[in-house]
Amino acid sequence: MNIIGHKKIYLSISAILIIASVVFLVTLGLKQGIDFTGGTLWQLQFSDSVSKKSVESFFKSLPDVSEATVSKQGPGLFLMRLSEISEANHQNYLKDIQAKIGTVEELSFETIGPAISSELRSGSLKVFILVLLAISLYIIFAFRKISHRLPSWKYGVITLTTLFHDAIITIGFFTVLGYLTGAELDVTIVVAILVIMGFSVHDTIVVFDRIRENLRMEKESKLETVVNKSVNETMARSINTSFTLIIVLVALYFLGTANLQDFILTVIVGTIVGTYSSIFIASPLLTIRRRR
Repeated sequence: MNIIGHKKIYLSISAILIIASVVFLVTLGLKQGIDFTGGTLWQLQFSDSVSKKSVESFFKSLPDVSEATVSKQGPGLFLMRLSEISEANHQNYLKDIQAKIGTVEELSFETIGPAISSELRSGSLKVFILVLLAISLYIIFAFRKISHRLPSWKYGVITLTTLFHDAIITIGFFTVLGYLTGAELDVTIVVAILVIMGFSVHDTIVVFDRIRENLRMEKESKLETVVNKSVNETMARSINTSFTLIIVLVALYFLGTANLQDFILTVIVGTIVGTYSSIFIASPLLTIRRRR
């Protein structure tokens, strides 16, 4: 495949996806979970058939609950997002539910205060930035010995660019997912994005390493020719590795627990985007030279 010859097409596709992601992010906004906003997440399983309206009416009638969002996840299975409630109120409300609605089993109860949520939010942002910087510096260091054809800093800058590319498009997808299904950004989604970045940079390093070896062996060949040959030599490996991972993730999505579905779907989309950027974005960017 003449990937380098058609690089304008691939770069244009990425540019459209990035612009769309930014537009979705600005217009729709990320729906943040209690990890970042504080509050209570409560999952209940009723033994009898219970309507969503009756559950909503119960929680909205509570004087100590200023915010209550109820979503039905299955037969008798409900997930409530509430304002922060104390443990004493938690036990009292559970007894009231048993008496007024019906027999219920508590599957999970999680509450986070505003101070902790603020710390989690700032900590997640710091980790994201540090990971990007650490990966870029490692790439610059690892490719420092072949700067006679391509400066080592260029590998690092392009790696950083592709990681931003993968993260922004994945976040844009999750923004749409949150708008359509109510999926919320929490620590697990941040972990998913970091996993995607790690997988993507691994793919990118494999391609860059083949380019490095071919540049050493073919010193007289044109840069575009060497890069295109290297990408084609590693393409099958990149696609097969990603496809194997996606098969496992799809199985987990349908057979795993409902709590992990948003995480798994985010990783699936990010894996596809990361594979695309490693093959069709990172390598073509190496051949773009500044005009004198």
